[in-house]
Amino acid sequence: MSPKHSILFAYTALTIVACQSPADISGVITGAEQKGSKIYLLEPENLQDLGAPYFAKVIDSATIKDDGSFEFRNMPLSTTERLLELAVQPKGKAPNYLETEAQESVNYMPIVWQTGEPLKISAEWETFQKTFQILNSSKANTALLNLRDLKYEAYQNHLAGKEWQVEDGSELLEKEHAILEYQTELMNFADTTEHFLPALMALRWVSPENDYERVPEFLVRQCAKWSQTQAEHDWTKELCKASDAANLPVLIGDVFPDATLPTLTKDTLQLREHIGSKLTIIDLWASWCAPCRKENREVLVPLWDTYHDDGLKIIAYALESHAATWQAASKLDGADRWLQVSDLQGDNADFLKHIRVQTIPANFILDENGVVIAKNLHGEALKGLLEEHFK
Repeated sequence: MSPKHSILFAYTALTIVACQSPADISGVITGAEQKGSKIYLLEPENLQDLGAPYFAKVIDSATIKDDGSFEFRNMPLSTTERLLELAVQPKGKAPNYLETEAQESVNYMPIVWQTGEPLKISAEWETFQKTFQILNSSKANTALLNLRDLKYEAYQNHLAGKEWQVEDGSELLEKEHAILEYQTELMNFADTTEHFLPALMALRWVSPENDYERVPEFLVRQCAKWSQTQAEHDWTKELCKASDAANLPVLIGDVFPDATLPTLTKDTLQLREHIGSKLTIIDLWASWCAPCRKENREVLVPLWDTYHDDGLKIIAYALESHAATWQAASKLDGADRWLQVSDLQGDNADFLKHIRVQTIPANFILDENGVVIAKNLHGEALKGLLEEHFK
């Protein structure tokens, strides 16, 4: 090849490289120990798949090079924002396995993708989600990064390093309260953000197990919010189906449903006829439930003694199968001084299905009209509500 032709060839090659469009998604992952480790691009096909191990569809993969670099090209065209997930995996690991338990080593990060907006990212292998960054991030991706930071901070504040004695149930309520405080920070984010997909990511991080029995009002709020701007999105439709009242426990603001229930004295009562003149606590408990028994003795008995002459009523529904066990536990705890009811059908009782509750301890606090004003308050929180109300 002549010198003239060599120069022309080099110039042409340089021009091709220079004109090549940037990769759709590219970046550097530092600290990958195994040669040939991969990063996968995943797409959750429905709301429940979001943030769930093994369910998202694999749409592309890239080998992480020796210098940590990778890139994805030829992304699927999308004129609207789509929520995808990037996950790093060593050899032999399922492409769509997501680590969701160990917060420090979560191996995936959600991203918002839209055609024409290349993403340049960086992260460390061992702490992929925690260290994940996007250069010149869009507003939606910035919201996701802020949500990620909020999640880690909330975890450190409420759950990290905590241990509760739950085998005997003695600290079950304390653990549940800490989880609720963690969830509340994520729910506040979803309730206040203007970004749809980050809000749904927060929703899924509130309960990766898809269990919203303790926070059903959150689902209702999210359905109402996004139905205004994202009504035709499939995930909004899923969300609103899940938030249908028929699928949720009785909500705050609802009138508590009436029921005919057998009493400890073998009579029956019409629940509606026994609503207190000021407040009524509908308490769900069982003789085998350690935190329920503790709540009876340490919280409900003192509250009853203090306020029942002023208009407090307690109606306790027991998840029991044997009347003798129920009676003995009630008497031992001092809980026989208020109304005790049960169908003696254990946790398969029609009443529980009627109010759509599966988890105890649980309670509903009703006003004088039978409207639920609070629920699942225990210990000091329940004492504080009654003190304020009767003041």
